[in-house]
Amino acid sequence: KKIKDSGSITIGHRDASLPFSYYDDKQQPVGYAMDLCAKIVDAVKAELKMPSIKTNYQLVTSANRIPLMANGTIDLECGSTTNNVARQEQVWFTMTHFVTANRWVAKKSAKLKSLQDLKGKTIVSTAGTTNIKQITEINAAQNLGMNIISANGHPEAFQMVETGRAVAFVMDDILLAGLVAQSRSPKDYEISSIALSVEPYGI
Repeated sequence: KKIKDSGSITIGHRDASLPFSYYDDKQQPVGYAMDLCAKIVDAVKAELKMPSIKTNYQLVTSANRIPLMANGTIDLECGSTTNNVARQEQVWFTMTHFVTANRWVAKKSAKLKSLQDLKGKTIVSTAGTTNIKQITEINAAQNLGMNIISANGHPEAFQMVETGRAVAFVMDDILLAGLVAQSRSPKDYEISSIALSVEPYGI
């Protein structure tokens, strides 16, 4: 009804969630989740018999995507968002389009093979994600004494590992793989074989 009345649909997207939702070299939002959302927009146009519906784009972050969805600023959020019970209390999700796992990336030289190897170390994750919540809970439950810092975005968090401000970055493995591939020296990094959880993505 909202889309029909306004004649427009607003897609929330990310700037650096490769390969799901990110900017191309022309600063246009692209990616796998964006492709899926374009199909949804086509279906909405067909359902409403309104081929001229305008598509608006709104940049969102891990921290503000759920509130912006809940308050109606955006109509769809097309990124790398885990569908979990807590979030289902605030927003609806589509069916799962990708399944990833919560792991960490570190420099190979740090030799961080197990959770115990992270004991007492400084690690980073992105604000507003299931990942930072989970590692904080694991830290308390297992008394690991990690210093957990939050970053505003995935690239900032990865840069903290690059520059040595954190030894590891805890995040969805698919997003970590994209950051490693884009880094100056991909062979210097490894993603943990240990998965802390399974994360099903939904729009």
